Amino acid sequence: MEILKAAIPENLKRAIADSDVDDLGSTCSSLHRFFLHFHPFHQMITELADPKYALSGKNKDAALKSKQLGNQCFSNADYAKALDCYTQALREAPLDTGDMESNLVATLYINRATVLHKMSLLVECLRDCTRALQVCPSYAKAWYRRGKANASLGNYKNAICDLNVAKSVEPSMGGRRQIEGELKILLDQCRSTTAVVQIQHKENNCNTVGEMPHIKLQCVSTPDKGRGMVSSCVISPGSLVHVEEPYAMIILKQCRETHCHYCLNDLPADRVPCISCSIPLYCSHQCQTRATGQMFKIYPDYNGFFKNLPSDLGEYAAEVIQCNDSEQEIGDITEHKHECQGVHWPVVLPSEIVLAGRILARFLLNSSPEDIINFVERLELSHCYKQLPSESKLDSHIYAIVLLYCLQHSCGTMFSIDEVSISQVVIIISQIKVNCMTVVRLKSIDAHGSGHFGDFPFQSGAHSTSNVEQVRVGKAIYKAGSLFNHSCQPNVHAYFLSRALYLRTTNVVAAGSQLELSYGPQVGLWDCKDRLNFLKNEYAFHCLCTGCSEVNRSDLVLNAFHCVNPNCSGAVLESRVLDCEMQKIKHFPIPDHVDKNDDIYEVCHHVFKQNGKSIHIQPGYCLKCGSYCDLESSHAAVGKALACITRLQDAILSQQISSITISDALRSLKLLRLNLHAYNKLTAEAEDSIAQAFCLVGELQLSLDHCKASIQILEKLYDTDDIVIAYELVKLSSIQLSLDDGTAVESISRIDDIFSRYYGLHADLVFPYLQYLRREVEKFSMKALQ
Repeated sequence: MEILKAAIPENLKRAIADSDVDDLGSTCSSLHRFFLHFHPFHQMITELADPKYALSGKNKDAALKSKQLGNQCFSNADYAKALDCYTQALREAPLDTGDMESNLVATLYINRATVLHKMSLLVECLRDCTRALQVCPSYAKAWYRRGKANASLGNYKNAICDLNVAKSVEPSMGGRRQIEGELKILLDQCRSTTAVVQIQHKENNCNTVGEMPHIKLQCVSTPDKGRGMVSSCVISPGSLVHVEEPYAMIILKQCRETHCHYCLNDLPADRVPCISCSIPLYCSHQCQTRATGQMFKIYPDYNGFFKNLPSDLGEYAAEVIQCNDSEQEIGDITEHKHECQGVHWPVVLPSEIVLAGRILARFLLNSSPEDIINFVERLELSHCYKQLPSESKLDSHIYAIVLLYCLQHSCGTMFSIDEVSISQVVIIISQIKVNCMTVVRLKSIDAHGSGHFGDFPFQSGAHSTSNVEQVRVGKAIYKAGSLFNHSCQPNVHAYFLSRALYLRTTNVVAAGSQLELSYGPQVGLWDCKDRLNFLKNEYAFHCLCTGCSEVNRSDLVLNAFHCVNPNCSGAVLESRVLDCEMQKIKHFPIPDHVDKNDDIYEVCHHVFKQNGKSIHIQPGYCLKCGSYCDLESSHAAVGKALACITRLQDAILSQQISSITISDALRSLKLLRLNLHAYNKLTAEAEDSIAQAFCLVGELQLSLDHCKASIQILEKLYDTDDIVIAYELVKLSSIQLSLDDGTAVESISRIDDIFSRYYGLHADLVFPYLQYLRREVEKFSMKALQ
């Protein structure tokens, strides 16, 4: 893209930089004409969209090479590496390679199933066996392996049926004798077992529990915020107010190997590749079918095979092979189908542009080309083209033209690429910029760096803090969800289950008040100036929410310095922060909801009393007592301390923590406390890092003390029942559990209460680690009764 951008004449760049929506026809036409006569442009489109240049298509030779490497790893008992090799081979193998009796894909699924069995991943092994049978139903080895997996799971009835089918289709006498021997052993086990455990082995389903909103919302328009959503009645905290499936969604590039490309859930060990290209991975054939519109079958007529089996086995085999068929749903629009040719552009272009392509695919497959203006209008999404930076306007022009040419190749339909279609794609790109939501997943990460989306990290004797992180996995357009306005002090919390957006209230919402969520920055996370800059750059609006227009404790102290008077609780602000806070002071009185018993109230009250006087409201002067602080020397001292804390954080990541590193960090913490306000967030982060370090070296009591100190500061910056506090309490409770400290029960109870308010019935689905914490509470309760 840089080659194209550098070649554009300067006068055309200036015209695009100065353009408004009304000018798009002219600027798009001019740039298009330039590219039509620019050979590198045509060469780029050919490399991006022509299947001849595709490197992401299926390749039998590459699949065989990966299979051979997997075989070598399996022979060396390197099962984890063998698993990766067989998965890669499945991504590369064409589905129709070989006949029904020697299909490469079926062979690879059975090879991977064998590895999964060795790794004790039995349910995953079972699913791979079924996939092999859906390709080759008479594959004796697949039925045999499936029987062994069912036996290991305790599903003896199914295991006996599997082995009987295997015996019926096994061509060799020796093979049949081996299966008969296995059947005899299995029948003996079955007779000696009183209870038979039946494990479901159906494909993963991306549908979730069915809690639905019962509150009717309406869209209103206001002069300062435009469209927004309100309720005609009072809404209590924790109420589910909105659920929506995405209009279009795309996985982020960094998550392509770890998350399902359709539902964005984390991938299991038996991940499923795309049938036609080697790019996506899915958690199940259901997700693969919904994304591509392609059923996973190469020999759809199984009736002949079923008829050759005894009637009872034929019915059983039919149920096994067709177990997911009735659940397959293929929508009119499939997200990946137009990208599924192994071509480069879905891999190379930015995620937002590929998302625009998925929106356009809806238009190209369902509308006539002359309807594109009506199509964009019917999206009913706001855009910010006029407010975009010059560079962004130029990028949107270039990507709009490139995307249209790529789609023309991929969709197999001819449509006019002219100033009308290009300008509408530019608008779609700008709509995505301001309406796109980032889909996140909660992840538990211990201090050793191990990640846990759904499993529980603690082992007996292990000392580790468990950190909660929000991992960005995708971007999506939710048409109704885009109507909810932003606030830096939101009353609505957004979260995601599979593809669906859920919105739940976190506070009481008065009748007629807007329901507002956070677009990213919140009070307590960044100070007001940083939030305003972010929202202006990313979403092209000036935030006027209560957090940005009324004085609050967090914005005053988040980045504040300590008064030179050690007994004074006042905050010293630098000019960048003070200028922003002064705008609030000029226009608003002190809020009634400020806690009059809080020491920061004195600071706020003093500032308001001094309104109009400049002596105490200047950079470097304490807002409470007026003492002067040399901010230059304070900055130098803080910078030196933070450099030492950074070295400690690096040591934590490398697992090489020395007593000297910790001692240096403790001295730096004293320096931070001396120079920064007591509620400065940098001090909280330093306390947290030291807590992790002490935990890793086994000094759990010291770790606990520093973790508590960090939380005490954060509770001043956020509400005490904010979800951020719950995330920090997860760390605290993990240390308390390691110490066998009964106060963990109180911490876990707080975590449970906060998660219930933010996630309702979905708390365990969003963060399965909660189940582990509740079990630990039960253990403490049992001890108390003994």
